[in-house]
Amino acid sequence: MSKVVKANYTAEAVAGFTHRTAMEEAARCLLCHDAPCSKGCPAGTDPAKFIRSIRFRNDRGAAETIRENNILGGTCARVCPYDRLCEEACSRCGIDKPIEIGKLQRYAIEQEEAYGMKTLSAPEKKVGNVACVGAGPASLAVAAELAKAGYNVTILEREAKAGGVLTYGIVPSRLPQAVVDHDIAQVEGLGVKFQFNTEVKAADLDAYDAVFVGAGLWADNLPKIDGIELDGVYAAVDFLKEARTKAEGFNPGKKVLVVGGGDVAVDCAVSAKLLGAEDVKIVYRRTLEEAPGNMTEFHYALSLGIGMTTGMAPAAVKGNGKVEAVEFKGFRDEAAELTLSADTIVFATGQKAEDMAAVAGVKVTDKGTIAADDAGATDVEKIFAAGDIVNGGKTVVEAVAAGKVAAASMIAYLEKKGVK
Repeated sequence: MSKVVKANYTAEAVAGFTHRTAMEEAARCLLCHDAPCSKGCPAGTDPAKFIRSIRFRNDRGAAETIRENNILGGTCARVCPYDRLCEEACSRCGIDKPIEIGKLQRYAIEQEEAYGMKTLSAPEKKVGNVACVGAGPASLAVAAELAKAGYNVTILEREAKAGGVLTYGIVPSRLPQAVVDHDIAQVEGLGVKFQFNTEVKAADLDAYDAVFVGAGLWADNLPKIDGIELDGVYAAVDFLKEARTKAEGFNPGKKVLVVGGGDVAVDCAVSAKLLGAEDVKIVYRRTLEEAPGNMTEFHYALSLGIGMTTGMAPAAVKGNGKVEAVEFKGFRDEAAELTLSADTIVFATGQKAEDMAAVAGVKVTDKGTIAADDAGATDVEKIFAAGDIVNGGKTVVEAVAAGKVAAASMIAYLEKKGVK
């Protein structure tokens, strides 16, 4: 059974376009002069331009447009909330249905990989010495922009692999590791160096001309309820990381409850189901309409037999050393009560920042995130920050967008200091 489970767990759930279907979809594009879809992309990936290239059979041009604007083009093609961004802005919405921009982006990057296209290059001469703390989406975007501008960049990562949440926090049926690895290879191809298994302290950063902190949110944020210390209670970040690193060697339990209503909650539930859990349920305190998760992902979870209960919030975890059941109270109806048996409960209710003052010596907010302005500057002159560690946790494409803004600020700072 484990081999079958592993195959399901690692196999991508949604098929991409073939050449023919990609051409058919691109042909539906209205080729808008002032395309609203391009305005709807936070990272400026420019869908209008790459769709035009696909339509006129210029796959290389499409891949170049995507890579130049979004170094994580393959990843964002899988996990970006297109329905709320570029596709929602598509002019065809008023005619029939929006262009499937995400799948066209995926097609272009798959062509890039299939034909070994080298779509980016950096100056041969490199100057300066810049560090990026963390190898997640924001740091990868910053590193790519700085490398293209001719700077020496080193990414310092405490884990054994790059990618951050992309590698350790998203179910592979939604985002295969091979896709993440291909995106990271583009960053490496620009001359960026990676230093893994490295714990960073503020003093370690003195040797660099400029520093970017994109450490993400990795501390658990478990609710303060009775029984939270029992064996079988997980924070989502720990559950997903263990599932990703152990795969078929990970036992999620037979009865799994996931608390939360976002994409992370769905990823936890899907991971548990694909790795052998017999009974998996998602419990969310609000209504399904209010859930922040992508509806496509919820539909996929339902198709796997994962149940959903809404309107209930966890009140206590019960068990004798090990989780046996969870008591819920009505979120809006205080009289409502529910008890569900389980041997594993996963809280996908958000993460929080670790001690950033110790990591980078910068000012932090009352929530522990780094205090940075809109350009990514912190209270320490040469240190910049963006992504989840600043905004408290948003989407991958927003992390890329914020990273690009911070990179522009860093380049301006380095030029002003004469590091050019």
